[in-house]
Amino acid sequence: MGNFPVFFHVLLLCLTLCPPRFCDAGGESFVFSSFAGAGALTLDGAAEVTPEGFLKLTNDMVSIKGHAFHPAPLRFKASPNGTARSFSATFVFAIAAAGAGYPGGNGTDGMAFVVAPTKNFSDAAPAQYMGFLGGGAMNRTFAIELDTYGNAELRDVDGNHVGVDVAGLYSLESRAAGFHDDGDGGALKNLSLDSGEPMQVWVDYDGKGKQVNVTLAPVGAAKPSRPLLSNVSDLSAVLAEQAYVGFSAATGPIKTRHYVLAWSFAMDGPAPPIDFRKLPKLPYYDSDDRKTPSKLLKIALPTAASALILATCVAVTLLLRRRFAFAELREDWEVEFGPHRFAYKDLFHATQGFTNKNLLGAGGFGKVYKGVLPSSKSEVAVKRVSHGSSQGMKEFVAEVVSIGHLRHRNLVQLLGYCRRKGELLLVYEYMPNGSLDKHLYGGGEDGRPALEWARRFRIIKDVASALFYLHENWEQVVVHRDIKPSNVLLDGEATAHLGDFGLARLYDHGAADLQTATTRVVGTMGYIAPELARTGKASPLTDVFAFGAFLLEVACGRQPVSGGERDGRRAMLVDRVLEYWRGGALLETVDARLRGRGGGYDAGEARLVLTLGLLCSHPFPSGRPTMRQVVQYLDGDAPLPELTPASVSLLSMMQGDGAFDRALQCPWSANSIGTMTPDISVGR
Repeated sequence: MGNFPVFFHVLLLCLTLCPPRFCDAGGESFVFSSFAGAGALTLDGAAEVTPEGFLKLTNDMVSIKGHAFHPAPLRFKASPNGTARSFSATFVFAIAAAGAGYPGGNGTDGMAFVVAPTKNFSDAAPAQYMGFLGGGAMNRTFAIELDTYGNAELRDVDGNHVGVDVAGLYSLESRAAGFHDDGDGGALKNLSLDSGEPMQVWVDYDGKGKQVNVTLAPVGAAKPSRPLLSNVSDLSAVLAEQAYVGFSAATGPIKTRHYVLAWSFAMDGPAPPIDFRKLPKLPYYDSDDRKTPSKLLKIALPTAASALILATCVAVTLLLRRRFAFAELREDWEVEFGPHRFAYKDLFHATQGFTNKNLLGAGGFGKVYKGVLPSSKSEVAVKRVSHGSSQGMKEFVAEVVSIGHLRHRNLVQLLGYCRRKGELLLVYEYMPNGSLDKHLYGGGEDGRPALEWARRFRIIKDVASALFYLHENWEQVVVHRDIKPSNVLLDGEATAHLGDFGLARLYDHGAADLQTATTRVVGTMGYIAPELARTGKASPLTDVFAFGAFLLEVACGRQPVSGGERDGRRAMLVDRVLEYWRGGALLETVDARLRGRGGGYDAGEARLVLTLGLLCSHPFPSGRPTMRQVVQYLDGDAPLPELTPASVSLLSMMQGDGAFDRALQCPWSANSIGTMTPDISVGR
């Protein structure tokens, strides 16, 4: 009994120094059943801990990012070259549209649970990259993404999915969000990530089995016995010896709030349980877990007079909505463009109200829908582009109409446009076989390539013919500025059509400003010529450079820039092709699916395409061929110049000097590191 006071004081001291809610004796597990008082978290960007006790990663702003990390690194490996240890995490999150008063359905972009060697993601991009993809630490990062935006360039399965990201931009495994309900025989039930409803996630990594399991369920429900997705990945080569755990989230053009309500983590064992009695309430829920009614309803419902006023307002609103549902924005200067203007009502009915079942794809410029015009019954593709200002709109529409005069069998025909409120709608002819990138990276039966060599070579010649027409054979010079497989569409006979003229520039033949006009740096990473990144001057030869990257990509079945890094730089496809050329094994860079069993290709044509791709990728514009010469080389009407060791040395020197890296690191004028968005509010 005499020792009891000493023991009691020691116990009090231990509880004071290490509250059981936040840490354990070993320092390798923690639990936050509420974030109230959790000031030790490392926060940056828009992230904050609110007085109510939840972690808010993003706020009422567009194109922002927020990060929250546990302050101390955890030891994920016993040594730098050791095996990654098992770990487990669980957290409760919610994603809701900002400023709406209620949750549900209007948010974009997502959030992720992240294990990374650093807490600094200042170089990562927001929007669909969720604030951590594309950063310098990407190749040592493991993440579970909760993605509410379907991005075609990142090969997302849909706009509501969970994915496992290991040292790269693309998910190794992804599934539409849902959970296996044990009470219903394990049936898969859908979950909407951006519904605003709290949900719980379990992330478990088995260091021995090298397997990641991810499980979802509504908040408070028991952990389902079957995970949503599993992926076998050895994280030993990815995770650093010591790494940080935390969360990253980002917004794009639509305000979205990302919340974390509770979080626990443990090494070599299950994450500690969360005390749901301490779970903070989200701002759009009251203490009875019901959605809080608006102030108007709180006042209106008790009184019949207010109800009558409300009914009157509804009736008037319905009448006005009926009248203005198809209202368009028209100005006097558009009279001369009349034949190229479509009625919004026709486009609305053609696309069945722009429903998701008619959605063909979405990208940096907006969404594209399939439609059938009610009058002619012809199929069209309708692209919806947002514009926030009328400044420069007249010049932009004039260029749209001018591009609509282009006529070539390998161009997607731009049929016209429509303006309505904050939207610009562009109407194109419909291409039933979709974009080239889906065929180029898709898998065929029995492991065969989805796109055989003969068709690839035909597509290359089609695109070259289209560019030759744009540069030299039309009444004006058209610089496309965004040549890549996703902008090459295939018709019913698999003939290639170059499309998406959202970035195109028009010049008069022989105009003095053809080479000197300065423009914003736009385009897609990996296809941007060094001089364009450095000076912002677009010309037909910058298109030739992009076409060179296109040639190598189609022949090799690889993207121009990979997600990983080598020697501190992103891995470039042109580097790989050059290395094999120097080793006398150029044809070994051809798509492995074509070289393997069931593939097959013409070696002479492949060597021509690869060599021409390197010539078009010359760092100096004067060293590149024109599109007229390119067409002659491809048709066999002129001999292809030899790729000499001297010219290859120049290419290698420029790459070693970082010329191509600078093209990837130029000061972008938009928020995405993928396709840059054109600013149609300024003169084009």
